[in-house]
Amino acid sequence: MLYTLYEAGFYASTPMRLAARLTRDFWSSPLNPAKDSEMGRRLYANADVFANLTKRYGKPAWGIDSVQIDGASVRVRPTEVWSSPWCKLTHFARDMADMRRAGRRTREPAVLIAAPLSGHYATLLRGTVQAFLQDHEVYITEWTNAREVPVLEGRFDFHDYIDHIRTMLQVLGPRPHVVAVCQPGPPVLAAAALMAEDGDESRPSSMTFMGSPIDARLSPTVTNKLAEERPFAWFKSNMIDTVPGPYPGMGRRVYPGFVQLASFMSMNLEKHQDAHRRYLAQLMAGDGDSADKHLEFYDEYLSVLDLTEEFYLQTVDVVFQRYLLPKGELEHRGRLVRPELIRDIALLTVEGEYDDISGIGQTQAAHALCSGIADALKQDYVQPGVGHYGVFNGKRFREEIYPKVRGVIWETELKLAKPANRPLPNKAKAA
Repeated sequence: MLYTLYEAGFYASTPMRLAARLTRDFWSSPLNPAKDSEMGRRLYANADVFANLTKRYGKPAWGIDSVQIDGASVRVRPTEVWSSPWCKLTHFARDMADMRRAGRRTREPAVLIAAPLSGHYATLLRGTVQAFLQDHEVYITEWTNAREVPVLEGRFDFHDYIDHIRTMLQVLGPRPHVVAVCQPGPPVLAAAALMAEDGDESRPSSMTFMGSPIDARLSPTVTNKLAEERPFAWFKSNMIDTVPGPYPGMGRRVYPGFVQLASFMSMNLEKHQDAHRRYLAQLMAGDGDSADKHLEFYDEYLSVLDLTEEFYLQTVDVVFQRYLLPKGELEHRGRLVRPELIRDIALLTVEGEYDDISGIGQTQAAHALCSGIADALKQDYVQPGVGHYGVFNGKRFREEIYPKVRGVIWETELKLAKPANRPLPNKAKAA
């Protein structure tokens, strides 16, 4: 019922939204001699804010056409290399002619970036991808909006996520690297443990966990406390709804993206309100550059997708209520997941000092679980002055966190004596 009411509200507001757009276009038109008047800017600003707050945000475009490598511009083309009804594996293929001109003549390490399936699209990691493209063959998981998957395609749960990660690592070939951002931490660690136990030739060479709830019992945040305080039945009764028509997934039970977005925003409601007040003031003052930065952020932040009922509820149960992985009780398809059997996979954990989603210690817990990995292959890093988002995006990620991840990947390449890779970059040596 909630989903239907949400859709009804969107369509009911269409006349007002169209009127706001017309008002915005009229008062921003270069043919309007009063557009730069105080009244004109005020009318334009208020209409723009209303139109943006009530519009439907679809999946954003990647917008990555090129990347700077050693001072040279290298063209980039996103290419689908594998897919299922639930996920698309995208390879950001760099133009080989441009790579040779940049002095890169051999294939660089393959890195799978496991994007979170927690409400936002993979494009939230645009900055992450751009950073890794400087030194790696980058692949990323693009999860499908559950409302777009017909009911006939069946279920998708926590264990299907593990299977998908394992399959995609196999697509990348022998000994790729994996970077799990936030939510994927537990299932990615589970996949790596199973692959290590099986001696899978595509088991990761290194695994990096960034702001991941490996053990959500440690340094609990508001998110963790909500999961602990509410019984499992509450989540099923209050957070799940049915996809209405005319979506392809009509009839599927999901955790709606707009519910997740409301949860995200409520955690920092005053911050978001202040941001929109500043945006309104910037528009009225004619500060277009600052307003554009606001739009760029919120066009991404307000774009959300639905999760299947079974995946969401299992994640709440397995990760945030029963803590099966850190307690050594997680089973996958009848097999106990045993991270202690991992021997030859390097481990890096990254946390943010002010992370209010995954508190400090939750990601570091991977080190204790992976007791079979030698200390020489383990590193932990806490980035000062950043919250959850800053762990994988922004200036400090580019300048301080990414060099450490790159260093671990390239050091692992050398330790494993993997062929057909160029020498370790100077930047990686310094890291």
